[in-house]
Amino acid sequence: MRVLHTSDWHLGRTFHGADLLTEQEAVLTHIAGLVEREAVDVVVVAGDIYDRAVPSAEAVRVATTALARIRQAGAQLVLTPGNHDSAARLGAFAEFAAAGGLHLRATVAGIAEPVLLHDEHGPVAFYGLPYLEPEPSRHALGVPEARGHTGVLGEAMRRVRADLARRPKTRSVVLAHAFVTGGEPTESERTIAVGGVEQVPGSVFDGVDYVALGHLHGPQTLAEHLRYSGSPLAYSFSEARQRKSVWLVDLDVAGLAAVRRHELPVPRPLATLTGELSALLAEPDHEQWRAHFLSITVTDRVRPVEAMRRLRERFPFAVHMDWRPEGGVAGAELKYAEAVRGRSDLQIARSFLDDCRGAEPNEREERLVHLALEAANRAAVAKL
Repeated sequence: MRVLHTSDWHLGRTFHGADLLTEQEAVLTHIAGLVEREAVDVVVVAGDIYDRAVPSAEAVRVATTALARIRQAGAQLVLTPGNHDSAARLGAFAEFAAAGGLHLRATVAGIAEPVLLHDEHGPVAFYGLPYLEPEPSRHALGVPEARGHTGVLGEAMRRVRADLARRPKTRSVVLAHAFVTGGEPTESERTIAVGGVEQVPGSVFDGVDYVALGHLHGPQTLAEHLRYSGSPLAYSFSEARQRKSVWLVDLDVAGLAAVRRHELPVPRPLATLTGELSALLAEPDHEQWRAHFLSITVTDRVRPVEAMRRLRERFPFAVHMDWRPEGGVAGAELKYAEAVRGRSDLQIARSFLDDCRGAEPNEREERLVHLALEAANRAAVAKL
């Protein structure tokens, strides 16, 4: 049996305000094509199918289209929710969906009820562990003494192993959405440290042939049988150098036979640029970045007016801008009381402008500040 492991689609997520559904649909279409080319039998999605509990209609359309393409390519699907998903919404109509080859494992009560699929060597049991928030899950699992993610996942895996013990010669795959010790996070994951210690040891998942992990967005191998696929797209500039991928997992009569990594296409690459605004706008070599999502650091000594608008005229996909004047902004860090002590309102306003844009007000601007302060003083006197 050949299994494709993916996770953390985060359909509906934006990137610094930019819509990503077009890019997300493109990479999921590639995965469907890979399923057909590699004769994949089962696709497992280990949580965070959506980016929010109540996804938009467009995000749902992209999800249903992608799942339909994967199914048409010949694979069964097994899904479990992550911390961004609504388990109740994702698991709705699970019994009806299973008839069409979409197996949703979204309830605590169903943790030890596997999806049983068969190949020439016999059955493979797929167990879906939905994201287990510690506080409600320890009561739902009947282990009120359990603490943190380790406690509730430990009980979930105890149930999985107990069920496997009743199924001789059955190979096993577990889907789990968790932060396993040794994994490397990025800037784009939402913390799951509510209700206890966030990380869980890999030993929690002992006793199964393969564990398809979700939550961390970088592809990584914690053990031969214990892996994160990562997200199919980069969701922060900290992921710009990552090669996004899926795992192709082969199971034979003895269990795990081989795992291969398949790199995914990058619909729109990420890059960072730094320099003075005039150079960024004029440098011919920068034309190569025009179709990239860009984070741009502007280093002009004085903050340029309408810098982001001007950058987007050349770089339509510039999504983030920082102003960091070369050499830094002069002046020591002071507490507010120390910074204003013994200074007039005009001096304070002048310093404020200097701090914000790297230049004190010119003569015309200073007259406007003076007029504004006079008007404010008259208004304050009138209220007395």
